[in-house]
Amino acid sequence: MEKTNQTVVLQIAGLDCQDEKALLEKKMGALEGVAGFEVNIFSQHLRVTYDPKRLPLHDIIRSVAETGMKARVAGRKDEAKFIWWKEKRIILLALSGILTTTAYLLQVTLSANSAAHIFYLLAIVTGGYYPAKAGLSAARAFTMNINTLLILAAVGAVGLDLWGEAAVLVFIYSLGNVLETFVVNKARGAITSLMALLPKEALVRRDGSEITLPTGELQLGDVVIVRPGEKIPIDGIVVEGSSFVDESMITGEPVPNRKTLGKMVFAGTLNQKGSLGVRVTKRSEDTTLAKIIHSVEEAQAKKSSYQLFGEKFGRIYTPIMFALGVGVAVFPPLIFGAQWQEWIYRGLVVFVVSCSCGLALSVPVAIVAAVGNSARKGILFKGGLFLEKTQQIEVVAFDKTGTLTLGRPSVYEITGWNGFNESELLSIAAAIESRSEHPIADAIVRKAKESGHASFKKVERFQASPGRGISATVEGKHYLLGNRKFFDENAHPLNGLEELVETAEREGKTVVIVGEPAQCLGFIAVSDTLKPEAQQTVTALKRRGLKVVMLTGDTEATGKATAEDVGIDDYRASLLPEEKIDAVSSLRNEFGPVMMVGDGINDSPAMAVSDVGVAMGAAGTDVAMETGDVVLMADDLSRIPQLFAMSRRTVRNIKQNIVASLLIIAFLVPAALMGWIELLSGLLLNEGAALLVILNGLRLLK
Repeated sequence: MEKTNQTVVLQIAGLDCQDEKALLEKKMGALEGVAGFEVNIFSQHLRVTYDPKRLPLHDIIRSVAETGMKARVAGRKDEAKFIWWKEKRIILLALSGILTTTAYLLQVTLSANSAAHIFYLLAIVTGGYYPAKAGLSAARAFTMNINTLLILAAVGAVGLDLWGEAAVLVFIYSLGNVLETFVVNKARGAITSLMALLPKEALVRRDGSEITLPTGELQLGDVVIVRPGEKIPIDGIVVEGSSFVDESMITGEPVPNRKTLGKMVFAGTLNQKGSLGVRVTKRSEDTTLAKIIHSVEEAQAKKSSYQLFGEKFGRIYTPIMFALGVGVAVFPPLIFGAQWQEWIYRGLVVFVVSCSCGLALSVPVAIVAAVGNSARKGILFKGGLFLEKTQQIEVVAFDKTGTLTLGRPSVYEITGWNGFNESELLSIAAAIESRSEHPIADAIVRKAKESGHASFKKVERFQASPGRGISATVEGKHYLLGNRKFFDENAHPLNGLEELVETAEREGKTVVIVGEPAQCLGFIAVSDTLKPEAQQTVTALKRRGLKVVMLTGDTEATGKATAEDVGIDDYRASLLPEEKIDAVSSLRNEFGPVMMVGDGINDSPAMAVSDVGVAMGAAGTDVAMETGDVVLMADDLSRIPQLFAMSRRTVRNIKQNIVASLLIIAFLVPAALMGWIELLSGLLLNEGAALLVILNGLRLLK
């Protein structure tokens, strides 16, 4: 049967708390025709996969409306700009405050209690409209949330003839909700600020004329014109002009990069002085910036243990507090003959001290703030889980080529042997290596071209052994290229070359031996330059108490020389790609959690088995963007200590929020049971504390 499922992303107005998320999940789970769904509080998105033949889209939107929230298809152009004084929730809140104040003045100055009660009732209805709507929606779904507790407390207060307290209670609660939403929107700014980088339109050259089109309508191969001072609208390659481009919003690097013909540019970056013609290489939804935004939006999906604790606590907290409030109100009068009014009042206080999203929101607010802030600096955490895991790391394992080094090796020495001269050796090696994509192969081919020895000789029966070498036939003759391990495995003697090879390796060079079946023809020594920041990064990590290790496929002598140059005490050399997996597992068993740092392409197997995989220089590289748990957009090792600092700061902030929230609960609940606090003071303390812990999470935006 042909699948007819479709996926839609809905923008949900009013999705601000864990209770609302749980209600929405229960509602979606009950709909027939829904194949899957995902709710994200911070992007306020509901992603639904559904069968349109069984469930029309308007039924999904209507089902959302039944929860008291509003849904519309995300990304539509008719999106209304937020104007706070036109918001119905704020208008009703202001009206509730005015009515409450009027009622109080009537009661105090004119002793007009009956009129005051009418105004109090109107204040309760207006201020409690949204909480009542959410509470009733939960009741219809056979569940309860903090809105349920608030409405029960307000109705109970009216039943006890505490009209003024009931009205003020509803007003304070609604005001707290509005303030919490405002604060959470600040955290959402981590996402919206990235979205603001994306231009909505682009100037495109088609059929000899220039037209302006929405970026979503750009096609692969289109040439986009970018004037000085404009943002680049799409990922592509420069085909006209040259300029300097500010890429700090992608890579975090403050110095503009010069862009000339053939260079890659990214959507959202700022063209400075020159005019550029850019050929589109990615659709708008596939750009590097779009992927960064998507990762920040989905940061809640891979949850840390703190997030899981907050959600689990939220699920059981409301029912427990409801049961406790009812028990406090009923059992003392029934069992001990205590006064009903006093203990019902205490039960209502228990309800109001439970009406807060503080703990449920403080953890995800901190996560989104930290992920968004890091993304602006070119460090992309793919979820709270990896922020937490980074803080637990004991070992940082670096790949060598392209990670600790620049990844652009050069030929430093060519030694012919057994009568084979250097030019012949380089020509044969370049012909074979032209079939390989390894950085060392690129260095040999580049050297041959520079020296005029590049050949177009016919290469056949090319066979590569990863981490070892290559065998191939060039114009009918069989050759071997590779390291000493490769030649040993093929029972091929080095014919006296050993000492020269060992000397080159002790100097930190990578040696490529060239041979025929019967004899060695010589070797080519290649060396890569350490990144300028490599030594400083290693020193900074050691100061944090971390063990730093280098994993390399180079020989023991070459690995030792590089490790000494960069200041690494422990290195593992002569490793094949599959042996790096074993090395990571061995390090974990011996020292603890391991972070593997590499390019995200050649190191992906080792990164996959590490506790945290860090892909470097991933801007524009789809594979690296997908592989890493943490992605460094710039090829800059100095970001490694920064990501540890952000992780430690975030975990410390989350712990502060959790401890503060639990201490508040530990104080307020006993105080309510003992009758030490009243309805209004209890709610004020509760809402104020909730705002403080959420605001504490926002500090991570800086």
